[in-house]
Amino acid sequence: MTDQNGSAGLLAWHFVDEGMRDGRPVPADGERLDHGAPVALCQSGLHASARVLDALKFAPGNTICRVECDGVSARQDDKLVCAARTILWRVEGEELLREFARKVALDVADLWEMPGDVRRFLESGNENFRVSARAEARELSRTYVLADKVTAAAAAEAARAAAARTHEARATALAAAWAANKARGDAETWARYDNLLESLVEAARTAAGDEDEWGDFADELEMEIG
Repeated sequence: MTDQNGSAGLLAWHFVDEGMRDGRPVPADGERLDHGAPVALCQSGLHASARVLDALKFAPGNTICRVECDGVSARQDDKLVCAARTILWRVEGEELLREFARKVALDVADLWEMPGDVRRFLESGNENFRVSARAEARELSRTYVLADKVTAAAAAEAARAAAARTHEARATALAAAWAANKARGDAETWARYDNLLESLVEAARTAAGDEDEWGDFADELEMEIG
């Protein structure tokens, strides 16, 4: 696919909900969506992000899409706008976003005194530990704030966010990543977390493909036996 200038389309990331923001249905994979009007960053057009973690900032839902953008007219560090966008494939992100939140919270475990139930929840995702993990992380985060221990407070806040099951998965993942990134406080962490999230998305896509292949095989086997 080429854009309006004759160059190849740009691969990017985009999150969707059950419908688009303007009420239209989300296009099927492989279906080109054209804006059909002038585009301007943050005003009109079809948006996406070069990095999946940046796309998470603008996510209206938990479905993660790999997209191809044509007619890209403007870019900022965390987003771009284009005249046409095609979803190449998508994965449901509910569980993988929560897994991502737990992983980034564990990444900063060395920056605070992490209680046992917090670690057990982050390592396993076991719901039996979630409520106590959230309460303990929240209490310690407040204690660190009062003691002006900013790094430890941010690390504890990452764990609290990861254990916040009442929030949407996309909000949980973004809050945990933001807090963990603040705790680390270096230039490489956000990029490293982006690579982590992308690897989880790719793994989920591979797993979904394997399930589809097994389903096809099972159907064929049932037809032969029948």
